[in-house]
Order: sequence, then structure tokens, then C-alpha cells
Amino acid sequence: MKKMVELIPEFVESVPPELEDGVIYISMIYGTAIHKCCCGCGEKVVTPFSPTDWKLIFDGVSISLDPSIGNWSFACKSHYWIRHNRIMWAPRWSQKQIDAGRARDRAEKKRYFKTGDIETGHMTEGKKGFWRKLIKWLSQ
Repeated sequence: MKKMVELIPEFVESVPPELEDGVIYISMIYGTAIHKCCCGCGEKVVTPFSPTDWKLIFDGVSISLDPSIGNWSFACKSHYWIRHNRIMWAPRWSQKQIDAGRARDRAEKKRYFKTGDIETGHMTEGKKGFWRKLIKWLSQ
């Protein structure tokens, strides 16, 4: 497994069936970017754009994502930033840090969407459209 040092952005409507190493596929229609994990493990990394998830910055040449990407559900547990197409490796997180980060993410989503159950996706009010579009797109 070879760690990647750079990702080439490719703007697409839909993600191709096979992801290429070193390419980050960006769908503005679905508000999401997808790439293979930069550690080389081959796992598919999905980064949805939203006020409570990732933000994409495109300067006409390169892309950056904010915040960092922590692949806590993968065996590799890789952690990195994407800045101007370059991979900036970040320190590994302990399980305690991962749990705290997930709790912060859930709390932020709950505040933003004003919904009762982020875990199940059951939304009683708030901004439902984004999540429905994303789920439909990922299940294609």
C-alpha cells in the first residue's frame, strides 16, 4: 500500500463504477466528493458537502476540503487533510478522540437540522432534501 500525496479533482455528474487511485470525484449536483482512501487501503471515502459536514473550496485549479478526513470506520483509521489537491497527513486519533469527535458531529447535526434522531436518519423537521438526494445517489 502506497500513501497518496496528491488527488486530481474530476468534476462529474455521477461517480463512475470503478474509482481510480489518485482521483477525487466531485459531484456538485449531489453535493459530494468520493475518492479512494489516501493510505492506499482502497476503501471508498465519501465526503458530503453541507453546513455540518465538509466544505469544498475550488480555486479554479485545485480543491481543498474542510475539515480533515478521519476514516475511523476503516481498519487503517487514516486521518488527513486535502489542501490544494495535496494530502497533508494528520496524527492518528485515539478511540477517546474518535468518540468525542463523533459526539460533536451528532450534536452539530441535531442543532442544525433541529431533528430528533440523527442516528436513524428520521427527520421530523428541518432540511430533508439534501440527505434524500445523497442517499438516492449513493444507492445507484
